[in-house]
Parts: sequence; C-alpha cells; structure tokens
Amino acid sequence: MPSKTTNEKPVKKFVKKRRKKSKMYFGQPVQDAIIRYNESSNPAIRNRIYGEHIHAAFLKMAENLIHTFKFYYFDVPLEQVKHEVVSFMVLQIPKYKPDKGRAFSYFSIVGKNYLILNNNNNYKKMKIHDDIASLDFKRNVFGESEQAEVNDFNMDFVNQMLEYWDNNITNIFRRQKDILVADAVLELFRRRVNIENFNKKALYIMIREMTGSNTQHITRVINQMKKYYFNMLEEFSGTGNIDTSNTGSIF
Repeated sequence: MPSKTTNEKPVKKFVKKRRKKSKMYFGQPVQDAIIRYNESSNPAIRNRIYGEHIHAAFLKMAENLIHTFKFYYFDVPLEQVKHEVVSFMVLQIPKYKPDKGRAFSYFSIVGKNYLILNNNNNYKKMKIHDDIASLDFKRNVFGESEQAEVNDFNMDFVNQMLEYWDNNITNIFRRQKDILVADAVLELFRRRVNIENFNKKALYIMIREMTGSNTQHITRVINQMKKYYFNMLEEFSGTGNIDTSNTGSIF
C-alpha cells in the first residue's frame, strides 16, 4: 500500500532568547563598598575593599568620561590619563557623603572636573556636553569688580591664604552647603598651576558641578570670601605674612 504524502511543513519551535542582564559597573554594591571604606580606619581592610569592589568601577568610569566627553587633548597616553583620574577619585573618597547623593553622580563629577582641570592648552577645542548655555558667563568666579586671576597672586600669599582657610573655614561658614562651596573655590586655588590656561569663567561650571549649588548661592559665598581675601592681602602686603592660626571670623 503506497505511503501517504503530506504537504505539511514541520512546525518550527521558537526558542525565546534570554535577554542579557545589563550589568551596571557602578551600582549600589560599589556605593556600599565606598561607605564601608570610609567607615574603616584599618589600611589593610581599606585596601581589600578598594581592590575587590571599587577599583574596577573607578577605572571604567574614568574610561567612559574620557570617551564620552572626548578628552583627547592630553600630551600623555590615554591609559596614563585614565589612571591619573582614578588616583584623583581615590583621594576624594573620604569627602563622599551618602546623604548628599549617589556615589556614581559624585565621582562622575569628581572625575570630570579632574579632566577639565588637567587638560592642556587645547582646552578650547573640547566640547563640553553640559547645559552650559544656561550658565551666566558674565560672572567671574573670583570677583565681578576685581578681575583677579590666580596666577597674579604671589605664591607665598596664596599658600598662606589657603592655610588660613584650612584652619578657619568652619568658623566662618556654619552651614554645610556654604562650606562645600568655599572648599570647592579653595580647591581651584590649590590646583592653580594646572588651570592657568583656562578661561576663568569656566571655573564657575566646575564649582557648580562639584557642589550642586546654583549661581546665586555660589556668588554669595564668594562675595563673603572676598572680604577675607582683601583683608589678608592688605596684611600680607604690609608684613609679608598672614596670621593663619585658628582665629575665627575676622568680621
């Protein structure tokens, strides 16, 4: 008996592909590790926490920042730049406060600020992908009437001024958000050698990113700091020294 032929096609079995889980390189576990790092005073424990839970995330973040914002104008290899960014972020770990926001956001700003500050003379060629258009460029971070630039200051004066602020910043500013802005301004003074070729108005961007404060608040803190600056400048001009001891407010 002849076998029956059939036109039926074999039914294909569709196997549903599993979607690959997206693995965040800097998620809650990294943030928790940073908190544990800051809570420990044991160097061995800190080193273990950093090596096992933080370093890889910092390295990836540095790489992403370099390529996302096209920081390609350094005169050293990109791999070296990446490790320099990581080293700077490590130095800032003690400053991270979890109640102020996510570690990812904080260290993104820290890393980006380092790249901006340390880019070379080709800074103008970079494209900054922030909402810079909304920034008030008419303001000058170091004063609106006095166009004082960091490099015009005598090195001894700046160093003594920074020492004064290190000893007195918490006496002069009581609110944490004011201290944060003042410390950001002082950090730019500390890194003055690396920012001499930058448009000083761009420093306002960095302070905003470092602190999350608005233009009005930053200006208010800077105006208060200016009073101390001129007082110290007068003292330094007359005696060659500034009383950098813990003196409290001089106003």
